[in-house]
Amino acid sequence: MDLTITRVQCGAQDLLRAGGVIDLTTAPYLRYVVFGLFDSGRCDIVLDAAGIRLIDAAAQRVLLYLHRRAEEHGGELRLTNVRGAALTALEITGAAKTLGVYDEVVLDTDAGSAAEPLDLDAVRLTGRHWPLDVGADLTRLHTEPLDPAARRRLRDKIVNACLPAARRIARRYTRTCEQTADLEQVACVGLLKAVDGFDPTRGPEFVPYATSTITGEIKRHFRDRVWSVRVPRSLQQRWLEVSRARDELQSGLGRSPRAEDIAERVGLSRDEVLEALELNSSFRPVSLQLSSGNDEQTLLDQLGGEDPQLAFVEYRESLRVLLAQLPQRTQRVLALRFYGGLSQHEIAAQIGMSQMHVSRILRQTLDMLRRRLEDVPS
Repeated sequence: MDLTITRVQCGAQDLLRAGGVIDLTTAPYLRYVVFGLFDSGRCDIVLDAAGIRLIDAAAQRVLLYLHRRAEEHGGELRLTNVRGAALTALEITGAAKTLGVYDEVVLDTDAGSAAEPLDLDAVRLTGRHWPLDVGADLTRLHTEPLDPAARRRLRDKIVNACLPAARRIARRYTRTCEQTADLEQVACVGLLKAVDGFDPTRGPEFVPYATSTITGEIKRHFRDRVWSVRVPRSLQQRWLEVSRARDELQSGLGRSPRAEDIAERVGLSRDEVLEALELNSSFRPVSLQLSSGNDEQTLLDQLGGEDPQLAFVEYRESLRVLLAQLPQRTQRVLALRFYGGLSQHEIAAQIGMSQMHVSRILRQTLDMLRRRLEDVPS
């Protein structure tokens, strides 16, 4: 292999002295080393390229990707001592400035550890850090007649070998509201489905199948388990686009982007962007005991209670029909008594009958209405 890497730990920084060529073949090994540092919490990395003769286009994409991931972890990846054809290639593509090739690098040499040459020949990986022999083991698992104990041991071997790759896929989604541990568990479920569902007769490539299965399981988790309020899939997709554009604009503008900025970036209207941003509150329900302002009033205090009059709606509608069936004089007596607020003597004087007659009409009418409303036979 035409690549050598030696690691020197300088306090909080890590110096990687590289020699040889970084190209399509060797770049995955550099990525493997850097991701190992990321996984151990070491995110401030300086790559000393004094011994590098060439950095091709594929390697530049890997370096830019590692640079971005280092920033996402709160650190930085820079190149130093780049010379010759390697420097020319970085300058032609414009990657030299992004990777800090021209910046002065100051290392804490007083806290430096002894140089540790890394044995890249012992590293077993593919382009996405899946084990090389996973395909052969899967073919054995699904085609050879193994006894249950041997099959279980082989399955456990495959799953354990692929777990780091599955967890790395889950970490792509760590900037969401979900906990990393929960996402890794979902990724492990997807890995189990991929191992059990893989059919070697349809093709020997397990890595693309497993990657799509794990990614689909994570996306299904976000679609079905994360939202506390059921949201249409089209709106979920719009929220993902708006959130991604907001993060990109925030790092590029150096400020929180406005709704107009995001709308121009994703090609949506301002109202559609605002609607998508409102979904941020749909992941977790808000406590009703949460204060709604400067006063001590909570959200629960602002919620309306049950209207006790709702129970009488049916009676009122039935009563309207029954009143319409009464004689005109009886309707007038009821109106004067219950809507006009007159006494029986005043009603009798206005209609021209005795008070006893008014009392009898009221009593008989009310008894009849009560029986009809309660469905009590007379």
